[in-house]
Amino acid sequence: MGFTKTIGLRLGSAVSVECAAKGRSTRALYFAGAAFVGLANSGSALAQEGSAQAEGAEQANGNTIIVTARRSEESLFEIGASISAVSADSISPGQIEDVESLARAIPNVSVGDQFGVNRVFIRGIGMTSIDLGADGAVAMLQDGVIIARPAAQLAGFYDVERVEVLRGPQGTLYGRGATAGAMNIVTKKPTEELEGYVRATYGNYDALTLEGAVGGPVSGDQVMVRLAGKYDKRDGYGVNLVTGEDVDDRDAFAVRGSLLARLSSNLDLTLQAEYYREDDNNYAFHYFGPTVAPENALGSVLGGDTIITYYEALGEKPNFRNGFSDQEAINDRKGYNFTGELNLDAGDWNVKSITSYRYFDRFQRDDLDASDVNMFGQNNYYETSKTFSQEFVANYDGPGFDLLLGAMYFHEDLFGQVLVPLTNLGLLFGLPADTFDDQAYNQEGDVTIDAYGLFAQGTVDLSDRLKATFGGRLSYEKRRGTGSFEFLGVVPTDRAKSWTAFTPTFSLEYQASDSTLLYASVTRGFKSGVINVGSQNEVINPEFVWGYEAGVKTAVGRLFEGSLAAFYLDYTDLQVGFVDASSVVTTVNAASARNYGLELEMRARPAPGLTLEFFGTYLNAKYKDFVNGDYRQGFAQVDLSGNRLQNAPEFSARGAISYDWVMANDSRITVRSDVNWQDRVFFTEFNNDDATQPAHAIWNAGIGYASPGEKYTVDLWVRNITDELVIANNIITAPLYNSVRVGSLAPPRTYGVTVGVNF
Repeated sequence: MGFTKTIGLRLGSAVSVECAAKGRSTRALYFAGAAFVGLANSGSALAQEGSAQAEGAEQANGNTIIVTARRSEESLFEIGASISAVSADSISPGQIEDVESLARAIPNVSVGDQFGVNRVFIRGIGMTSIDLGADGAVAMLQDGVIIARPAAQLAGFYDVERVEVLRGPQGTLYGRGATAGAMNIVTKKPTEELEGYVRATYGNYDALTLEGAVGGPVSGDQVMVRLAGKYDKRDGYGVNLVTGEDVDDRDAFAVRGSLLARLSSNLDLTLQAEYYREDDNNYAFHYFGPTVAPENALGSVLGGDTIITYYEALGEKPNFRNGFSDQEAINDRKGYNFTGELNLDAGDWNVKSITSYRYFDRFQRDDLDASDVNMFGQNNYYETSKTFSQEFVANYDGPGFDLLLGAMYFHEDLFGQVLVPLTNLGLLFGLPADTFDDQAYNQEGDVTIDAYGLFAQGTVDLSDRLKATFGGRLSYEKRRGTGSFEFLGVVPTDRAKSWTAFTPTFSLEYQASDSTLLYASVTRGFKSGVINVGSQNEVINPEFVWGYEAGVKTAVGRLFEGSLAAFYLDYTDLQVGFVDASSVVTTVNAASARNYGLELEMRARPAPGLTLEFFGTYLNAKYKDFVNGDYRQGFAQVDLSGNRLQNAPEFSARGAISYDWVMANDSRITVRSDVNWQDRVFFTEFNNDDATQPAHAIWNAGIGYASPGEKYTVDLWVRNITDELVIANNIITAPLYNSVRVGSLAPPRTYGVTVGVNF
């Protein structure tokens, strides 16, 4: 069974329940941490009882996990930082297949799409803006290349070697958009031997997924190629009860080709091209009810109904997976990218050049009024992004000293439009309904981004057990926006601004024994300022964070491995987005926020074939100084100091168990189950009950068969066994629509069978 290998501190219980007292949860965390420290202190002695002292957690599993998240190849267990690596055999239908399911397997990570945009949060920090041009606080990369647009980050995984997740600010190595952390998707590369696989999945909702890859030599060990693809189609998780069309269905495919050429004994060239397409009714708005006005107060003007009034008339409880709208949720997106990587090994030096071009285009439509009548609510999003990036990274590995040097350039041309026809708006003003029908709410324009970075990081051995790492990055970014904003009048939105930032880092790592590592670090993160497309918004300033972390990692032979970390994050000018009193999407810089917490992870193998895993987190993420207008109080300014940040659960935990039966002919049966529990989260800075997801648990299970040599595999699986209705994200719409609640839902119960052939 594949597993999540996480370096960091996490809570010590596999499952919690919402009614558990917070005090008991906190004490449980402390006790688990104390037990962990006790195991760490006794690690060397216990390890010797097996064969010899443990050389690391990866070797206890029989292999070494190598990651490149810090821009060089490193053993995961030897890194003094909170890094997770999800292996290839965990990335498949029924386990981890996209960013949303990845978040369930990694501590202090949560994801909720909105408008078909990836909103990933790490340790309570992520993207809250819903405007075009906004950037996330988590750098998302594929093979080291930035995926700039959050809307382009929701494609599913296929033919992936591993996914690496770094928690905490990554200002030195990733620069402009990694105040919360970074995710790097590492795809499989061509090999010298002919190999491949075919995998087919069928499940409920008439879901069909086909995935495969084939690769091998074209000219001995000098030229190798690999071709991979995925087709993903299913019916909707709900139905638009007005039109009968699916809601949240999926129809997507992707294909990727790679070529690896060994130009000389120490010089490699890798070329990669990829294309993907989605054309369905995915990422629909779901209506969750009113906030400041009675249910359907706006709809009654035109005699409309919502999903709530529809089910009330039937005397039934609303099914929020369905829609009740005159508008279809349209999702039409496509993209392609080309990447070239030149890799030179020259003795103690490794020099790498990565060049990439990415194109992304989408059209999205949803219904802001969430009713069955056309009430100035048809929301149309257009977005086109063209990016070019060039990066050089040089690594020196010498006796007692390692050095990393880098330089990068990034350019993006972004076009966007938000178009809302003002159909029937006249009724709100006591005028004929069609008075404003020839007008629109229209944000439209272009933003050009140029970013430069120079960075260096060095590690020196202070003794045979103690080493220090120090580094820094100098970043420069300029944004230029042109366009206009139209809403019962036209306003030009041309703006330009540039920023410079220095983001240092320093850490100490102490190898207490062959099996125990202690570390502490200080680092600064920087998220660039923003010019939103066609927005009246003034230029938004960058946000900065100082991050402090200390932790321990240990392994006890083949029996136990774990990690414990504590962190403190101090944010200034945090970027927060919302809809203001004039029904306009706005982003501001909150004055300050601070997050601190604990993360604990343990993995044990108490008997042959049996593996137990669990992690847990404690997160205290609150605004220190922030005043904003509350939609429930007529947008009166209120002091939000002490309120929790969005998407920041106080506690979360995950427990997993798997058992392998190895048969006499070396075939294998694996049974697995895991439960992920997450505390309550709020979706706005006001912490109101109308924008929250209560504590909940997601339970998954599966049973798999693998023939000798894993040539044939069969996997039966089910996710979200109890069919929990989980709000993934929730926004409060404009006062124009009575500030109703719309958002997205996590998947319902899904189950299926996956059959694979490996060759």
